[in-house]
Amino acid sequence: MTAVVLTLLTADLATKQIALTHFSVTDPTQTLGGLLKFTLVFNSGGGFSFGQGETWFFTTVKIGVLIAMLVVSPRIRTPVWAVSFGLIMAGAAGSLIDRIFRAPSPWQGHVVDWIQLPHWPVFNLADCSVVCGSALVAWASFRGIHLDGTLESAVRAESAEKGAASVEN
Repeated sequence: MTAVVLTLLTADLATKQIALTHFSVTDPTQTLGGLLKFTLVFNSGGGFSFGQGETWFFTTVKIGVLIAMLVVSPRIRTPVWAVSFGLIMAGAAGSLIDRIFRAPSPWQGHVVDWIQLPHWPVFNLADCSVVCGSALVAWASFRGIHLDGTLESAVRAESAEKGAASVEN
């Protein structure tokens, strides 16, 4: 999990710095026939630019998410949950760093977004990381995989066995 967090957080921060150096707010760089644009945007809101100007709220939520995940993470015993937590934590940390350290002021910073697809809001690698991690959480949950690696079906079978054994006694 730590390797996932460090790798993706480093990639997010590095690509944001590249975006700040090479891309423009007023003149997007187009590639792949316009399918992909690099457009520099400073987002004070959340996903899809929801909640513009409520930076303090998103900063507080990111801190809460990171703390909750750090508290729960010692229970992880399976790679799927370790990777999903790593992805979400890296994304949350990448955005949190922007919110704490970027302009206009500490704790009010705007997130640097720079990737744009047609008919989609501008985003960054931290956003991709959170979305992919969340999709992996949904997949693992749907499959019944618990944090410790046990399967829901195995837990139910064990519970049924214990219930049957207690009835016999």
